[in-house]
Amino acid sequence: MARIVINTDRTLGEIHPHIYGQFIEHLGRCIYGGIYDPGSRLADENGFRRDVMEALRELKPGILRWPGGNFSSGYHWQDGVGPRRNARPELAWNTIEPNTFGTDEFIRYCRAVNCEPYICLNMGNGTMDEAISWVEYCNVEQGTQYSEMRRANGAEAPHAVKYWGLGNELWGDFQIGHKTAEEYAWQARDWAKVIKRMDSDIRLVACGGTGNAPAMRWDLEVLERTAEFIDYTALHYYWGPHEGDPYLTTLAGAYEFERYLKYVEGCIDAVRRDRNMRKPIWVSIDEWNVNYHTGSHTMRYTLRDALADAVFIHMMQRHCGTVKMANLAQAVNVIPAIEAGPDGMFLQSIYWPLWVASNVAGPLLIDCWTEVEGFTWDRLPGQTIPYLDAVATLDPATNRAILSVVNLHPTAEIGTGIALIGPQMGNGVIVRTLTADSPDAHNDFTAPNEVALVSERRESGNPLGFTFPPKSLTVIEFAVG
Repeated sequence: MARIVINTDRTLGEIHPHIYGQFIEHLGRCIYGGIYDPGSRLADENGFRRDVMEALRELKPGILRWPGGNFSSGYHWQDGVGPRRNARPELAWNTIEPNTFGTDEFIRYCRAVNCEPYICLNMGNGTMDEAISWVEYCNVEQGTQYSEMRRANGAEAPHAVKYWGLGNELWGDFQIGHKTAEEYAWQARDWAKVIKRMDSDIRLVACGGTGNAPAMRWDLEVLERTAEFIDYTALHYYWGPHEGDPYLTTLAGAYEFERYLKYVEGCIDAVRRDRNMRKPIWVSIDEWNVNYHTGSHTMRYTLRDALADAVFIHMMQRHCGTVKMANLAQAVNVIPAIEAGPDGMFLQSIYWPLWVASNVAGPLLIDCWTEVEGFTWDRLPGQTIPYLDAVATLDPATNRAILSVVNLHPTAEIGTGIALIGPQMGNGVIVRTLTADSPDAHNDFTAPNEVALVSERRESGNPLGFTFPPKSLTVIEFAVG
């Protein structure tokens, strides 16, 4: 029998709610026909799809990143404000951008969803002056050229945008304005200095590397040049099946990324040590999700993909000491958690791991370890990946402990003894389970609930005996004290 031990007396860190953030980009039907569809009978007076907005609000995203993505490297913000909007060729994704959804609409949407706005600046073909004027438009109260422009456009109060990204994926030669690490690092340093003079309270996110390609030289160069001026470094990661076992290699993707994340954490620590810096530098995983890179941005996510995302969320929670922001890519219609059509929407399988993390998990990470068999993968030499991936959190406001467990094994249920150190378990537990008959099970418009959370109440004890179904996410919630 496997064993899980939870020490409710040992707090390991605080989980920032921004790790449950979302990302929207002007790509495919994410914006137009996704969150913004003025001609739809399902839209409100602002043109926002009510059904999509409610589903997104239910995820409690905390923060929403926009306008890209690759799109941001060719986006000029003044095209998207004011009463007259002109369509322009959009060269990141080779389409036409109508510019009917811009800064003011984005801020209005964030307020409606109850999340912080996070704007990614154009460091592709944009200028420093353009970036500064965008911050001025959003954050200066009145009396300057661009603050008065905002007020004339109907927003008298400042938008108060706190989070700003210094470009997107400039390491990629596919990107408009691609740069070497040295070129980007010096430019980001120059922009950061001046932007913080405009508003010293904002938080700047540097363009870090990617878990999908060698990034050591990029990350170290950028951190060394920008450390004094930035607050976060942004990492991106997309993954899917590899050769061998497509099921287990997909679920192991989080462990492969974690290897890279540990390197970046070490770089941050080394740079801060060399400079004797007390100011922290956090990690933002700006874009993450299972993505097969099939050439299409629409996907039917399966139970396997949902479990892979659940393991990734666990990984971020375990690294809560450094990872303070993350954004699932993307929210709607493009490798999405939410799929919207002209007449309705459904929730993809990957919606549920994020929902249960943002709605059920506690804000404090507590000590939790497993004793269970595992498997190996040649991309992670010398490491055994446990079949039970577990994270425990605590909500001191409600005296609840929450244990979240993914059984990665595709066919075997795993009987487990769960023991507590510290305050003991109260009577009764709430169990939420995400599983299906097949790892390929998925939701769609005709069968929207093939993969969905099922909740039940069970009796408890200490230790608690529990059998985790194969290919499942199980979240056990119980009172302690």
